[in-house]
Parts: sequence; structure tokens; C-alpha cells
Amino acid sequence: MALSRAEINERSNEKRGIKNKAFKLNIDDIAMIKQTAIDFGLSEAKLVVEAIKFYRDNKKSLLIEAFL
Repeated sequence: MALSRAEINERSNEKRGIKNKAFKLNIDDIAMIKQTAIDFGLSEAKLVVEAIKFYRDNKKSLLIEAFL
């Protein structure tokens, strides 16, 4: 039996370890993400991941400093 386009995409994403994640964001925040991604030459997904890693790493160091 032939697979639908959605089934093909789903299998492909599974093989590559990709899963969709959606958020409801303010329109201004979406515009900021889009423009920042353009400014830095990144995809929006890559920008979000890099920003979260940066936040996590810096927040962790701030927490460590607070307890010293």
C-alpha cells in the first residue's frame, strides 16, 4: 500500500530524530524571533535552541556564583 505524504514525512522525521514542537507566542515576539534569525543568518529553530542553551549555561553560572 502506498504511503501518504504525511506518513512519509513522519517516518523521515523519526529517522532523523526530529519532532514538532509548537508554542503560542505574542505577535511581537514572533517578529523579534524572525528578525533576529535573519540578522544572525540562522533558522528560527536553531536560534531558539542556541538561545535556550545560552540562557541555561549563563543561568547555571549565576546560580553557582550566588551560592559561593
